[in-house]
Amino acid sequence: MNKSFQMEPVIIVLFGASGDLSARKVIPALYNLHLDGLLPEQYEIVGVARSSLQDEMVRERFHQGVDQYSRRGSAKKEEWDSFAEHIHYIQSNYDDPTLYERLTKLGNTDWEIPPNIVFYMATPPNLFTVVIDQLGCFPELKGDIRYRIVIEKPFGHDLRSAKALNQRLLQVFEEKQIYRIDHYLGKETVQNILAFRFGNAMWEPIWNRNFIDHVQITVSEKIGIGRRGRYYDSAGALRDMIQNHLMQLLCLIAMEAPTAFTADQIRNKKVDVIHAIRTINKADVPAVAVRGQYGQGWIDGKQVPAYRNEKDVDRNSNTETFAALKLFVDNWRWQGVPFYLRTGKCMPGRVSEISLQFRPVPHHPFAHLNTQVFQANRLVLQIEPNEGVVLRTQAKEPGMGMKLKPVDMSYCYKDVFHQASPDAYETLLVDIMRNDPGLFMRADQVEAAWGVIDPVLEVWSENTDLNFPNYQAGQWGPPEAESLVAQDRRTWLLPISFEPK
Repeated sequence: MNKSFQMEPVIIVLFGASGDLSARKVIPALYNLHLDGLLPEQYEIVGVARSSLQDEMVRERFHQGVDQYSRRGSAKKEEWDSFAEHIHYIQSNYDDPTLYERLTKLGNTDWEIPPNIVFYMATPPNLFTVVIDQLGCFPELKGDIRYRIVIEKPFGHDLRSAKALNQRLLQVFEEKQIYRIDHYLGKETVQNILAFRFGNAMWEPIWNRNFIDHVQITVSEKIGIGRRGRYYDSAGALRDMIQNHLMQLLCLIAMEAPTAFTADQIRNKKVDVIHAIRTINKADVPAVAVRGQYGQGWIDGKQVPAYRNEKDVDRNSNTETFAALKLFVDNWRWQGVPFYLRTGKCMPGRVSEISLQFRPVPHHPFAHLNTQVFQANRLVLQIEPNEGVVLRTQAKEPGMGMKLKPVDMSYCYKDVFHQASPDAYETLLVDIMRNDPGLFMRADQVEAAWGVIDPVLEVWSENTDLNFPNYQAGQWGPPEAESLVAQDRRTWLLPISFEPK
């Protein structure tokens, strides 16, 4: 990560400091930034929660989180101590006005440069508006770029609630002060999509409907819902993953080139993509959307319980743990090219991958000589677990005769750059402190994304009599998902990292 920029002093107010998100993601990211010299010389982290804790108790909780979740592993004592001295804690109810009087005065320091104040919402979503309304009692915050607010997903439950949340936020802050965080956009490989597309002249001429047959985006998780049952059972895969993560990946693949690499230029192009996505009529939902729920199965030799038997899940739940969509982007570049999106829990492995399948060659002169099934060219952008790019082409096998075989030209980022990628939260936290919103969602983008999937959510909520579970843990989803692409005479592509070697 570039260290050349100068960081202004900052105070990060971490609402929900006693929660899982703070310990697993936010604090380990800040700790790594501290070690890398990417935090300003003067900074403070002020945790806020209802739990009755003292500074040392909170620091110990955070220490345990760093030891368990930091990409560097366990913290060394001297390094941790130098970081921990910046951590403080306030125990309070979130609707207590005196808390916010105290917080808004944090900027009154004796530091040479007044600090920026970042309000980070690591709380459950039902507390977002409680905090926002209390901050609204201080009109001097609005428009002052020294004050910023970070909102974690889920940003709303549907289009209506997302609009309501945006309205409340914009009563207290201006858009330039609001950071709606989606950690997927902080991943190195996701950012590299822009560099790959617009930094190389060879791709632009073929990055369109004339050469690309279809696009597949797969984000699968090996784990189940863990301790998230209470949240997940009210959300489901469509809300939890497709509305934000997968929709963002689609935008990066489908967007037009920005005239400049600025936040508004990039976000404008993304919004254009979402507005171009063909409207899903409720009558068409069964033909373009599939949902599933995992049942009992086996993964890595261990038995996995059915979703309905997970902790804090309704025993008759109809919440989907798998979702797949077929979308079309109705514009000049992509007309007629289907985008297939799928995501699920308890699948064969953890993988995030974008595959662009090219059209087959117009004439195959080797068909009568080749004993293998001919594969069309395929460009794969790997996000996790391996970060890299794979281009699949055809080549002649050594030996007599003309026999073709698919071969891969590939590179892995860790092998090329010989350094570990920063965690997504590290990248995003630096951008927040630098006041660079390019990797964050704007209000219109969030609402447009909800508008795409709202008809699907409505149909699924109106039709709850489903044959769940409909796929075993350890499978790539329900049979209906295969039918979704089979009706177009296509098939789901097996992720590169799962292909037999």
